[in-house]
Amino acid sequence: MLHYAIVFLVIALIAAVFGFGGIASGAMGIAKILFFVFIVFAVITFVMSLIKK
Repeated sequence: MLHYAIVFLVIALIAAVFGFGGIASGAMGIAKILFFVFIVFAVITFVMSLIKK
């Protein structure tokens, strides 16, 4: 999931360089959502591993 967030970030940066503001903002929004979902899943996995021990 972090990989997809980075891919959308790169797409947003490239679109911004070429002047496609709408595409850049959409890709950046998707990248933010995927990053925060990744963080939530990482925290949940970390807590579950602590509970399992």
